[in-house]
Amino acid sequence: MTILKRWALGVCAFILAGSAWSQAVTVADVKYEPTQTLGDSTVQLNGAGVRYKAVFKVYTAGLYLEKKASTPQEVASQRGPKRLSITMLREIDSTELGKLFSRGMEDNMDRAAFSRIVPGVLRMSQIFSDHKKLQAGDQFMIDWIPGTGTVITVKGKVQGEPFKEPEFFNALLGIWLGNLPADFKLKDALLGKPA
Repeated sequence: MTILKRWALGVCAFILAGSAWSQAVTVADVKYEPTQTLGDSTVQLNGAGVRYKAVFKVYTAGLYLEKKASTPQEVASQRGPKRLSITMLREIDSTELGKLFSRGMEDNMDRAAFSRIVPGVLRMSQIFSDHKKLQAGDQFMIDWIPGTGTVITVKGKVQGEPFKEPEFFNALLGIWLGNLPADFKLKDALLGKPA
């Protein structure tokens, strides 16, 4: 193969790879844009999927990062902004959701690490308890913004002060990307792995 042909094939592959990021992804009728603005940065969709409980679709989730990551370790090692965007597909009691998130964090951490973030876990549970119920179509986001901390936004409104500790955001992501994730298929989807 000549150098010119190899160069042309490389350019085509680059263009095709780039076009994959230019398309929105729709999961269970929820549209995830290829990029979003987070603070002063642009983050790209790493993957999106559905959280199932038994046979029921509970919510969709999309993970946005500065650059593509295919393992939980790669996600955790990125120091830039990150976003997990969740859209409800059915009504759920918010207090119950807060408890499930707390349990998911605890299940994916050792006892000493979890005990250090208990104040943040309690505050997060209170945020969800205050909302009583989340309806189908309601959205919340969990953002990591360097220099600010973890920001939780529910139905378009920022909830209280940021959680300053970086380990709190990583513990939250452990719910979906840890060794005992809420849903193994959703974990693969968030990491961009084909179904």
